[in-house]
Amino acid sequence: MGRIAGVTAAETRARLLQAAADVFAQRGYDGTRVADIAAAAGVSNGALYAHFGSKAALLVAAIRAHGRQLLADLFAAEPDRPITDLLVTVGRLLPRRGDDSCDLIVEALVAARRDQDVARPMRDYVGERADWLSELVRIGQSSGELDPAVSPAAVAHFCLLLSMGSALITPDLHTVDDAEWADLLTRIVTVLAVPSLPAQREALQ
Repeated sequence: MGRIAGVTAAETRARLLQAAADVFAQRGYDGTRVADIAAAAGVSNGALYAHFGSKAALLVAAIRAHGRQLLADLFAAEPDRPITDLLVTVGRLLPRRGDDSCDLIVEALVAARRDQDVARPMRDYVGERADWLSELVRIGQSSGELDPAVSPAAVAHFCLLLSMGSALITPDLHTVDDAEWADLLTRIVTVLAVPSLPAQREALQ
């Protein structure tokens, strides 16, 4: 198998990313060979290496392509929606995660603990996610919605812990009541918001 006739380089790359997402989710990072992904995509090993330099690079590329980014998608669709509302909406979905994207994240996090080839691109990926979340918080602070005293980096780290932790604690391991979870999230997000004028006056008394 070489390059498939009539298929562009972009289409071949997309096939490889989809095959990688499927195979990694099914077999795990350590249990997957490059040849397994190439075979699933219908190309040769050489064609795979023409697009990706290593199995680790392919794993992180698959996460970038197929990992769920609910908050970014919501923000892109509704940029004027209150950020606190976006955070609660996405947070409410986290306990119900359980798709292949969760398996990909778990495999990458575990592999990064053992393999520096995975750790390096995962640091870049997580760093990019943290930077994006930090910038979202700064936007909320600039608009007067979020408390400027709150650290954007700390909020971003907290969101990453919740998101990636939800990939580990799946519904088959533990569940939480939807209403109770939503109430907790609302309370947490309220702390991030700018205090109302009456609350500020009360704090000063």
